[in-house]
Amino acid sequence: MILKEVKARKIKNSNGEEAIEVEIDGCRASAPSGKSRGKHESKPYYRNINFCVKFLNGWRDELEINEFNDLEKAEEVIRRNLGLKDAKKFGGNSLFAFESAILKALAKEKGKELWEIINPKARKIPFPVGNAVGGGKHSSNKNKPVFQEFLLIPQENSIRKNIKVMKKLYKRIGKLVKGNGRDDEGAWQTSLNYQEILGVLSKLGVEIGIDVAASSFYRQGSYFYKNKPIERREHIRRMNEIASKYDLLYLEDPLQEEDFRGFSEIKGRLIVGDDLTVTNLNRIKRAVLKKSINAVVVKPNQNGSLLEVKDVVDFCKKKEIKTIFSHRAGETMDSALADYAFGFQADYIKTGIFGKERKAKLKRLARIERRLKNL
Repeated sequence: MILKEVKARKIKNSNGEEAIEVEIDGCRASAPSGKSRGKHESKPYYRNINFCVKFLNGWRDELEINEFNDLEKAEEVIRRNLGLKDAKKFGGNSLFAFESAILKALAKEKGKELWEIINPKARKIPFPVGNAVGGGKHSSNKNKPVFQEFLLIPQENSIRKNIKVMKKLYKRIGKLVKGNGRDDEGAWQTSLNYQEILGVLSKLGVEIGIDVAASSFYRQGSYFYKNKPIERREHIRRMNEIASKYDLLYLEDPLQEEDFRGFSEIKGRLIVGDDLTVTNLNRIKRAVLKKSINAVVVKPNQNGSLLEVKDVVDFCKKKEIKTIFSHRAGETMDSALADYAFGFQADYIKTGIFGKERKAKLKRLARIERRLKNL
């Protein structure tokens, strides 16, 4: 494939915010935006979205792209033309949308699926992690749970069955938690506290988890539960108690994003880094060295470079660290996350349950699963 023309534009994401969309040879790719962002993740755009759109629309370099690793050629052009040492400085959103559009166009030319460009031998469908009840930064409720996400993780033998389980339980949960509207990820909003919500979810017969997003309620050395400060040791004790009492499969960001040592003191099945690790290989290596985690959230636009996303996944597989490819709060209709989760053979995919932007990823996984049966 010869890359010589790039079109870029602004669109709106699920939260009504500006998002970048890139088109190459008729193939469009867009990047989501996060509301709860780790302070170490890549900035969304170099300077601003308008600059990145203008830069891509002014693309003049002709590149031959034949395989995934040829993304390095595109990154080199960005580094050279903008005087950057690292292409990620172009912005996590702008770089990811650009590289994703390149891979989609390459797949189109070769008559392949997007995931086949990454790994034609991929066969394992990731388990879905569905955000059923929301709190923290994602919820607009005045009286809301302090934890950010309460998650369903069904583990049937097909993605189609898992989607069906999540949909059925999601409706039931809305009544059980007295849901009063939905947050920006489509999860139920409620005035129940985290103990009451976990009490409901723990009786549903599926694996469950939480995204604590502890950095969002950490200030000056304490964790604030409804304005009541709790010191670090007590918070660690509480996290361990919750993980044990409700038999959580999944515990994400139980401590603030700099506390690698504290993470290592959390006992549970999957101790997941997101704000701690921000899809950054150096931070993930540090977390593994300190035994802080045994699972990592992978958000491609947290990094921007799909080449580095591959390095992250390869390292995690080598160290037996589980990977969870994840959506963001402000999503688009682009379903490529499903292809990346499958192509990189992630263990889980976090997409949400409700909303057309979330369902697009799940439907794409179901289509991939159907295609596998014909291979």
